[in-house]
Amino acid sequence: MEERVESSPHGGKQVRFVFYCSGSCLEASHHGGLEGLVSCDVCGTGFRVEYAFEVVNVGSQRRYVCTTDCRKQLVGQRDARGPAGVPAIPRSSSTAPARPAPIQAGGKIIAIFNHKGGTGKTTTSVTIASGLAEAGKRVLLIDSDAQGNVAVSLGLSSHRSLYHLLVMGLDLKSLVQEARPGLSVLPSNETLAAAELYLAGRKQRDRVLASRLEGVRDIYDYVIVDCSPSLSLMNQNALVLADRVLCPVSCDYLSLVGVRQVLKTIKSVNTLLKHPLELWGVLPTHYDTRARICKDSYATLREHFGDRCLDPIRATMKVREAPACSKTLFEYAPSATATRDYRLVVDRIISADSKTSDIQGVA
Repeated sequence: MEERVESSPHGGKQVRFVFYCSGSCLEASHHGGLEGLVSCDVCGTGFRVEYAFEVVNVGSQRRYVCTTDCRKQLVGQRDARGPAGVPAIPRSSSTAPARPAPIQAGGKIIAIFNHKGGTGKTTTSVTIASGLAEAGKRVLLIDSDAQGNVAVSLGLSSHRSLYHLLVMGLDLKSLVQEARPGLSVLPSNETLAAAELYLAGRKQRDRVLASRLEGVRDIYDYVIVDCSPSLSLMNQNALVLADRVLCPVSCDYLSLVGVRQVLKTIKSVNTLLKHPLELWGVLPTHYDTRARICKDSYATLREHFGDRCLDPIRATMKVREAPACSKTLFEYAPSATATRDYRLVVDRIISADSKTSDIQGVA
């Protein structure tokens, strides 16, 4: 390390330059010298710097604290005596309420969610939403994926989208499109990526969507949210909006591994964001009755999730062909195996909610 003091060409002020021979030397200097030990400026204890909170900048000088208590004392001295540059201890950035929110009455909100791509989330979202609408339910389908595949699948325009609801605060009624009788769609497009930046700067950043859609349960019987394959702020908003998760799982080994992350995410929403979210079901997709891996994967899911593992969606080319014709599976291939499988899922959703309503009515 070499130090040199020179006069600044602006005003003759002296400037101190410090040169380091290597990155290791620079790091050692930051940690308090080549020996790696510094003395606490509050209690005098010698220690090695390992955490960011142990370094406090006071004006142009660096101070060291060995514990959070010492840091609090140093910050308190700053407040009393007024030396500049000592940052206050940041408060928790969590926007979660102190207690879990109660489960809300009215319409049910289902997030179709999996961290892994290629598991059939959009197909599941569109097919279940259209099936519920055909059954006479009032359904809102929300695309929270910037790829905008829901609009493509149903032949809709995505000019006015979820971005306008989140960022611009436009009314939901002015944005939804009636895709089919009983089925309203709030599409998405690539502008949703910019909404991530907007959400990051909001105080209640994981509850913006829920705030924008306050009262939506009074309008619709079901809200289906097609989530992107990631753990983004947009997905956090979708999960805080929802009261249950349906997780499509492709019948392969990597998808089985991905289910663990879904369970961890739901637990985090429960504990950290204080929102009562539950895993309603695991839906095996791309099921090939001839493939051993599919049979083994389905057996594993049944073993771990029991009745929450739904009957598998059998693989068929009709699933891939339907979006190209801007039709739902029920419209394009009503007798296909996958269509019949999805019909069972729709019936199970309606049946489960009917039983819940009966129990609540008796209570």
